[in-house]
Amino acid sequence: QVQLVESGGGLVPPGGSLRLSCTASETIFSSIPMSWYRQAPGKQRELVARIRAGRDPDYKDSVMGRFTISRDNAKNTVYLQMNRLLPEDTAVYYCNVRDGGVNYWGQGTQVTVSS
Repeated sequence: QVQLVESGGGLVPPGGSLRLSCTASETIFSSIPMSWYRQAPGKQRELVARIRAGRDPDYKDSVMGRFTISRDNAKNTVYLQMNRLLPEDTAVYYCNVRDGGVNYWGQGTQVTVSS
């Protein structure tokens, strides 16, 4: 059972930056995708970014050019660098690992973009 622990959320003004981190409790092979999702109040959870070995990262169109996903396999950690944040980026952000057809989720970290 993989456990995922996120950190790095908070309150930031429009145009600001945050970096989210997610660390897994066990080794995640580089071929296994690690992803960030988000869920805003009253909306469905949506994929923000995904990274896996041998392929370019995938991004939601609205975050392309502002967000960057990366991973450190030695630390079993995936990051989401978020720049030029907008109010519509406000949501709970969740880390996800899908391994063997099973989805593992972190507890979520709140990101609020407001002046």
